[in-house]
Amino acid sequence: MKTKEIKPRKKRIVRRKVSVDGPRPVDVHVGCRLRLRRTLLGISQEKLAESVNLTFQQIQKYERGANRMGASRLYELSGILDVPIAYFFDDMPKDVQNSKGTFAQGMSDQAQSKMDVDPLTRRETLELVRAYYKITNATVRKRLYELVRSIGKSGPE
Repeated sequence: MKTKEIKPRKKRIVRRKVSVDGPRPVDVHVGCRLRLRRTLLGISQEKLAESVNLTFQQIQKYERGANRMGASRLYELSGILDVPIAYFFDDMPKDVQNSKGTFAQGMSDQAQSKMDVDPLTRRETLELVRAYYKITNATVRKRLYELVRSIGKSGPE
């Protein structure tokens, strides 16, 4: 009688789903850096999307971290936004740098903290900076700066 060899089962790799697991912290950070640079340059999502032959919805997904960017896309965007590829990974929080490859809930030894929104990356801040630098008179710009600083110091702390 011939016995069948039992082959060991292959491990099934479970693919992450953004809709279920949420975006990866690294993708969120890279997306935030993309949004920051785009808005600092005053480029709309539509214009950026057009320059890389995508829809503005795809740029939105990149900026939220819902879709991951491949190496060729990062390379293309870095050229358009005039930054090195490393720019997208600069200022990455330590908890994101130290995150493991698996992000499924319950797999981490430590609770994951919510990423704080840096006030410097908020649209309001970026628009304020852009408007400030549109002031051509250096004296007016300096006086506005001093006014804002004094208001900031006198506010509630």
